[in-house]
Amino acid sequence: MIPQRESLVVIDFGSQYSRLITRRVRENQVYCEIIQHTSSWEEVSKLNPKGIILSGGPASVYDEDAPLAPAWVYDCGLPVLGICYGMQVMAHQLGGKVAPSNSREYGHSVVNQNGAGEPLFHGLPTSIPVWMSHADHVTKLPKGFKGVASTKGSKFTIIENEAIKRYGVQFHPEVTHTEKGILLLKNFVYGICKSKKNWSTDHQKKTLIKNVQ
Repeated sequence: MIPQRESLVVIDFGSQYSRLITRRVRENQVYCEIIQHTSSWEEVSKLNPKGIILSGGPASVYDEDAPLAPAWVYDCGLPVLGICYGMQVMAHQLGGKVAPSNSREYGHSVVNQNGAGEPLFHGLPTSIPVWMSHADHVTKLPKGFKGVASTKGSKFTIIENEAIKRYGVQFHPEVTHTEKGILLLKNFVYGICKSKKNWSTDHQKKTLIKNVQ
């Protein structure tokens, strides 16, 4: 029997960058698919996921119809990375607090690491330029989480609970405006999710532009 190919899945919350996140993972030669926040675990488990990425999005977690992560995301035991709105969703659903920022962070900022040797920062300098685009921010962390990096305007710019492999970044590592952002994603894909290369460069060249861009 041929082993089922592993994957990463991106839960789309309506971000303009969801396809770009998928592309970045595939550029690291790991198969990745976008799924909806309404997808069931029965559907997703068929993709043999090694990790989950929660995308950004235009909503606020307190909007009446705000899209949230399904319960299986937190129950399946897989590593989770929340990006921008995805980080706020994770914090909100796990018992933290999210509130409107006094001033919206949009554009370039500099993230400063608070500690040393954090998994997402492996091989990265302690300070990196990033691209921000958010009006809300996390004001209280869920139990068991800690803030490991901040910006001038955001105390909790990178959060993590290493014990259960949950991570959140308030910026967008997938865009070219974030220096070293691709390496940060690579740290999640390989270092945290322990993914193996399974997406050939030749296949990627033939299909990536058609299916992902």
